[in-house]
Amino acid sequence: MNHPVTLPATIPPLPVFTAGALPPPEPASFKRRIRTLGMLAIAVSWCYLVWRAVATVDLSVWYVALPLMAAEVHTGVGLVLFTLALWDRDVRPKRAEAASADSHRLAILIPTYNEPEDVLLPTVAGAVAVELPHETWVLDDGRREWVRELAAALGVNYLARPDNVHAKAGNLNYALSVVNADLVGIVDADHVPGPGFLRETIGYFQDPTVAVVQTPQDFYNLESFEHASKVGQAIYNEEAVFYRAIAPAKNHWGAAFWCGTSAVVRVAALHDIGGVPTQSVTEDIFSTMRLNQRGWKAVYHNEVLARGLAPSDAGQYMLQRNRWAMGAMQVLRLCNPLLAPGFSFGQRLAFFTTLFGWFDSVRTLLFMLIPPMVLLTGASPINAPAEVYVPAFLAVLAIQLLAMRSLARGLFPPLVSLMFEVVRMPAVLPAIKALVFSKVGKFSVTPKGKLGARRARIPVPVLLTGLIGVNGGALLWCGFVLAGIVARPYADLAPVVGAAIFSLLNTGLLLQASLRIHSSRYATEIRAGERFMVNLPGDLNGVPAQVTNLSVTGAAVSLALAPLDWVSEGGASTLTIHLPNQTVSMACNVQLLGKAEQHRVSVEFTAGQREAQAVLARALIWGGEPPRTAADAVAA
Repeated sequence: MNHPVTLPATIPPLPVFTAGALPPPEPASFKRRIRTLGMLAIAVSWCYLVWRAVATVDLSVWYVALPLMAAEVHTGVGLVLFTLALWDRDVRPKRAEAASADSHRLAILIPTYNEPEDVLLPTVAGAVAVELPHETWVLDDGRREWVRELAAALGVNYLARPDNVHAKAGNLNYALSVVNADLVGIVDADHVPGPGFLRETIGYFQDPTVAVVQTPQDFYNLESFEHASKVGQAIYNEEAVFYRAIAPAKNHWGAAFWCGTSAVVRVAALHDIGGVPTQSVTEDIFSTMRLNQRGWKAVYHNEVLARGLAPSDAGQYMLQRNRWAMGAMQVLRLCNPLLAPGFSFGQRLAFFTTLFGWFDSVRTLLFMLIPPMVLLTGASPINAPAEVYVPAFLAVLAIQLLAMRSLARGLFPPLVSLMFEVVRMPAVLPAIKALVFSKVGKFSVTPKGKLGARRARIPVPVLLTGLIGVNGGALLWCGFVLAGIVARPYADLAPVVGAAIFSLLNTGLLLQASLRIHSSRYATEIRAGERFMVNLPGDLNGVPAQVTNLSVTGAAVSLALAPLDWVSEGGASTLTIHLPNQTVSMACNVQLLGKAEQHRVSVEFTAGQREAQAVLARALIWGGEPPRTAADAVAA
């Protein structure tokens, strides 16, 4: 008797990643509302700060009063910069509507070092299928024979240089001396370009001064460390506020910049500045600043045209943020946008806003340390009556949070954003030394890809455990004092109560961040391909089946017949998968599951099927997209 092999209708045939299209222009009334709110928040905040500085700072306890004042001023400056940075998200530089490559020689460059095949293969497969005639080059700094074979199997060019000097920047510079192209699309080894990657971007290069067109970084592993999710559906990505709100708004200031991947770059412009700069580990923003100084422009096109892998665990996440913060400090040291020549006012403002943002971790650390200092010493950092200060502080905080959320177009949920700020702190603070020192350690590549067999949970950073201990110890000390166990009563209870509340909140935030870092869900694993829930018909050795889980390396299959009668575990088989627009047959080895799951098996695809795997990769990452034409993204 046949067993049904269906899935709930809520699961689509292929993965669907929403909110990737170019957003429509915002209504003028909406812009007026959020700008007014931002300016009101700035006015209220700075009135509060002036009052704080003039009337409430007690220098007799400077060791708590001045750090708190500095942290609050930092918040006020940040609010001004944030408001100006997000003033207008709709500025879209002109571009040619006709997507033609007639006047440009095009190439896509894929720098790679240590990525596994199931991470690199989808990227190469996506690049091959990009519309408009172009060459694809795999730039292998790992000098691996299997990468050469992969390139040959998928019909692309392979290039390996003799050394690894200057890491990714050096790899790109070497390629630029070999590749014969006018425009190069640059995608990291874990970012899969979609069909329209070149078609939707090259029109901007009709302007001969445009050097870079950057598109958003978006991610297809929705269970990554930096995705907050609910019932398996991603509702927040930590990078979305930058790539879908802040970065497009930089067009208003003429300060869009290359973000390392998912960009198209004019080769002549890079040659004009002597190639990709190698003095910073964030060669992308540094390149853009050098280009701007030479009169070149960068453009941001706010449409997802490539999808990649976000860090799957806290270790990858913090390594990446440490490198980004270190690069920002190097850029500030080498080319401070406030002082260096060749920038417009808007560019100085926008670049400084981006680099200044990395100092948020210093402010966060101060806010974590000041409440326990008050509890341990009894010193009040605010010389004002509680009935005056508390309402003023709460009103300012409320309007600041409301303004920031509105300016970020709803992509800034305060509590989740604060949690990620705490997670970043141990990675960012050590990187700040690069502001002073030129040698700060070896360049580290962020590991790419999900991890398969679990090894160990990521340990909680010492800084976070120390802050939990400091805040918890201070609360315990406060309890001893209030209970009379310690014969050292507080002179004023109002600041103590306020500090205790903030210490409790800090402890909760620190615990939330620590639990996420140490969660078994984000434990380190051996690398394996990203698997997707799908609902595709097919057959296994001719027996009707439903493919319920699929990657480029294997699948989970529900069968109409119990497999025990006609296949054995480890047996060679053929899985046929009916994609919406084509059929793919994969040679595989069968693995039987438990008796309770006797109508379900998992299969592992055998090696040597790279062309078929490329078809699967493109279908999984881009096949679920709704139809999209060039007209959908014509600039307003």
